[in-house]
Amino acid sequence: MAQERVKSEITGKVWKILTPEGAAVEEEETLIIIESMKMEIPVLAPIAGRILEILVKEAQDVAEGQDVAIIET
Repeated sequence: MAQERVKSEITGKVWKILTPEGAAVEEEETLIIIESMKMEIPVLAPIAGRILEILVKEAQDVAEGQDVAIIET
């Protein structure tokens, strides 16, 4: 099975994790919401599959380009 790493597109703080590990997701489904400059930015699944691992925790700071999850197809 193939794996795809999901990256944050912005520097900010993990506000909410919406999809737990093991959950099935569709392409473009919101996985995580990152707060940056008082805005909520969704992190979307680039592919359909199953969440293998969430690499961040709520309230954690993240950098642009940082891996935040792994999806298995």
